[in-house]
Order: sequence, then C-alpha cells, then structure tokens
Amino acid sequence: MRKLSLIAASLFSMALLSPALAQESWPNKPIKLVVPYPPGGNVDVAARIIGDKLQERLKQPFIVDNRPGAGGMIAAEFVKKADPDGYTLFVGANGPILFSPTIFKKDSYNWKTDFAPVSTITFAPLVLQVHPSTPYQTVQDLLTEAKKPGNTLTMASPGAGTQNHLASEYLQRSTGSQWITVHYRGNAPATTDLIGGQVDFNFDQMSVAQPFIKDGRTRPIAVTSATRLPQLPNVPTLVEAGFTDFTAETFTGVMAPKQTPTDIVHKLSSEMQSILAEPAIQKRFEELGVQAKGMTPEDFNTFLNKEDQRWIPVIKEANINAN
Repeated sequence: MRKLSLIAASLFSMALLSPALAQESWPNKPIKLVVPYPPGGNVDVAARIIGDKLQERLKQPFIVDNRPGAGGMIAAEFVKKADPDGYTLFVGANGPILFSPTIFKKDSYNWKTDFAPVSTITFAPLVLQVHPSTPYQTVQDLLTEAKKPGNTLTMASPGAGTQNHLASEYLQRSTGSQWITVHYRGNAPATTDLIGGQVDFNFDQMSVAQPFIKDGRTRPIAVTSATRLPQLPNVPTLVEAGFTDFTAETFTGVMAPKQTPTDIVHKLSSEMQSILAEPAIQKRFEELGVQAKGMTPEDFNTFLNKEDQRWIPVIKEANINAN
C-alpha cells in the first residue's frame, strides 16, 4: 500500500509538472499562423513578415495557413477550437476579431471570452480622398455638400462592416451629413470606380491609396490618424478639421486560444514587440504604408475594449449586416 501511495504521489506530481515543462520547452514544433484572408493582402503580408522573424528567433517554422471566408469567421472559429498550447494562432484585423460576429449576427465566438490578445503588428490609418474632378478641397467642402437635401454624393465602400465603411457611417452620424454608400465586393473594384470617377470619394487604407495619390488619380483631403502622416505632411487630420475624437485605423494583431498559458502568450508578445521595434522592420512596414507597433497583451486587451465600445454601437445603429 505504501508503494502504491508513493507511485500515485509521483504520478500526481508529474501531472502537475508536465504543463510547466511543456511551457518551458515551447516551442518545440511548428507554429501555425491562421490568416482569415487569401494570400497577398495586408494581413497576410503582416503575418508572413512577423512569422519569418519569429522563426529566426524561436528556431521553429511559422507556417501561414490562409482560411478566408465569412468575414474572417471561418479562420477565427478554427483557432477558437484549437488546442490552447501556443501552436495555433490567429492573425486577424478589426473585422474578423471585433466586428464579424455582430455583422453576421452569429455568436460563433467572442474575442473577450474565446481569445487571449498577444500583440498588435501594424496600424494603417485611413485617407479620406476624392476624385480629382470633384470641387471638394477640404472636409468642410465635402460636408457642406453632404448636408444639402437631396445631394447625390457617393462613397465607395469595399464591403459592409469594413473599417472603411464604419468610418463613413461614423462621420455621417457625428456631423448630420448624408450620402449614398455604394458597396463593392472588395477594395479593388471600389478603388477602380473611384479612380474612374463613377463615385465621388472613399475612405481607404494609406497602404492602398498611396500610389493613386502620388499619381494624382485621387486627391486626399484628410487622414484619420491622430497626427499627420509623414507620407502626406500637408494633409490635415480629421481631428484638426474639428472632429476631436475622430481617429480610425485598421490594425493587424495576433490572438491565441483563450486558455493558452500566460507564459507562452507573454513570451510570444515580448518577441513580437522586439521584432517590431527593429529599424529594418519599421522601414519595411512603412514602405507598405503602415506603422509597425507591438503591444503587451494587457495593452492590446485595453485597445480592443476601446475599439469595441466605439464601433459596435455604430454597426448596430446603422443596422450594418452581411445580408
């Protein structure tokens, strides 16, 4: 009986130690970065850049797994159901992380209860830009027209519930303005119609808008960042235009399944913050029109709560849905 008791105690001790040993040895096999979009987009590129650097540092392969569809919910649900061992991570953006369950009216997941924030990767401010043939030189010019009864202003949206669309809805509600929102199936056709003059203006990520602004095919009249952008030093922010609380950025970030050990989450976050502070990585992302910026898990959680409180009411008040 005494031997059996000793064996049982030993097995119990091993069971207690095994998770700690697993965490100490993490990572000891490939890590999957699940991306909710096809290859080539902003989120995919961010995942591949950060994945390559993490692979160098942690000496294990970081494999990008593209699982597009349903506004990013397919990828998010896959990660939610994965083992919380640090080997399956979600690389998402505003829509898939925060907005899609509300827009699609599905409670498949909730970022607060199903995921552990790890770190942000990039922030992409939006540019409010007009077709050059329009007379609008400032935000006030645009809003003056937008407040006229029966105006025919048109705004190109890459899809209902995107950050671009939500910025437009927010501006309408905060100023009493109104325009026609034309939804497209993605950013490419929306941009094509803006350049062609079929629509008057849009909100677009700086990373997408930059070459068209440079070529004079669109005219920027404001940016949604807190301060002016180095790429557009003469273009005012919406804050400068009088909208004191108007900032809007598309972010990319990494989330882990909720029960992932805290030590793993913090180790991964620390590595990411260090990578994203490297001058070469900062420059590489800047060339793509985005800002590289890592956050601690705690700061990322605070940021997500703030974004949730700002934009979910806009979605509900505007009755934005995927139908």
